[in-house]
Order: sequence, then structure tokens, then C-alpha cells
Amino acid sequence: MVLTVHHLQVSQSERIPWLCEELGISYELKNYQRAPALAPPEYKALHWTGSAPVITDDDGKGGVLTLAESGACVQYICEKHGGGKLFPTASHPLYTDFLYWFHWTNGTFTPTIGRAAMVPADKDDGSNPMPAFFRQKRDDGFRGLDARLQDNDWLAGNEFTAADVMLVFSLTTFRYFSPFDLSAYPNILAYLQRVSVREGYQRAMKKADPEMKPVLGAEAPESFFKQIKGSAL
Repeated sequence: MVLTVHHLQVSQSERIPWLCEELGISYELKNYQRAPALAPPEYKALHWTGSAPVITDDDGKGGVLTLAESGACVQYICEKHGGGKLFPTASHPLYTDFLYWFHWTNGTFTPTIGRAAMVPADKDDGSNPMPAFFRQKRDDGFRGLDARLQDNDWLAGNEFTAADVMLVFSLTTFRYFSPFDLSAYPNILAYLQRVSVREGYQRAMKKADPEMKPVLGAEAPESFFKQIKGSAL
């Protein structure tokens, strides 16, 4: 059984085909379209969480292993199929930098962006301090990331790692769901340009989301939900 990546289009599961392309490993890609905003029933049936990403693989015992969660899928593929490539271990000089940024994306950054988007600034009447708090935390994240990328090509230093695979979705495709502008962060924009010319990234996006325009510039895109307005969720 070949490693199979179940990709819900326009979602964080784009990380997994990109990782496989960077590692140069064999995999089967199965794409699932949203219906129209949420995952279709056949995708939700893959794993009890009903969320993306999901991968399936030979469990080594004659059965099928099913795994969800981006970080878990990335680590599994790097260690099981990639020979440890892109996933530094404790003996590596970049280990602690890699470890921090690998977990920062889904542990802190992406949830904060999502919470900040729940009440846009132009709709905030000031009666609840939490929306402003999350916008501040989001902007702190942008500033910290921009500072990190001032003297480093990649998150762990000058070596591309799985930490970068984890991050890029949150700066690009996630903006269809939580639009934000990056004009104030030149180092982040330069980072995204470095990502855009990686052959692995280009191949993965063409295979996984051929109809989606990658969000690699400064301006916020039109919200995905506006694009499907009027459709039944």
C-alpha cells in the first residue's frame, strides 16, 4: 500500500503534498472538493475528527494506518518515509529553533489569527475587550515572525525544514478564511517569495489546488465565504 494523502482543497492539508514533494517520496494524492464550504461526507468519514489533513498508510501489520493532525502527519512522513529529512533531531545544531517554530504555527499563531478574525475591527463596538486583545496578539505574532526572518532565510535558520511547511499555509491559503494584509512586513513577504520559487511547492499546489490562486502577495484576498455567498452550507 502506498502512502495516500487525502487533501481537502483550500485547506491546511496542502501542507502534506508539499512535504511529500519536498522529500521526493512516492505518494498517492486524493483531492476532495468542499461542498461548498465544509468537507464532503466522504472526507469526514475518513477520520472521527472530520477535519483535514488525513493520511492513510500500511501499518506494517497487514492493515491500514489512518492519521490526522498536520503536525502528526508531517512528523510521521518525515520519519517513516523521509529518513528524517527536514525534521532535525536533538543532535542537530538547529534543533531548538526548529522545534519552537514547528510547534508555534498551530500552537499559537494560527489559532490567534482565527480568533482575531471573529470580530473585525470595523465591527468591534468596544464592549468586549477580547477582540482587540486577539488582534494585538496577532500583530505581535506578525512582528515577531518578521523579525525572525530579517536575518534568516527560513524559520530554523538558513535551512529549509518541516517548520516552514507548517507555517506557509497560515500566511497564504488561510487568508481566504481570515483575510489580512502583510504590507507592513517586508521580511515575511520576501520569505513568501522564496517559498513561491521552490519546485516542490509549485508542483504540490498544481496537483492539490490547480484552480486556486496562491496568496503570496501583500494584499488580502477576497474572503472564501464571500465567494460562495448564497450557496447552502
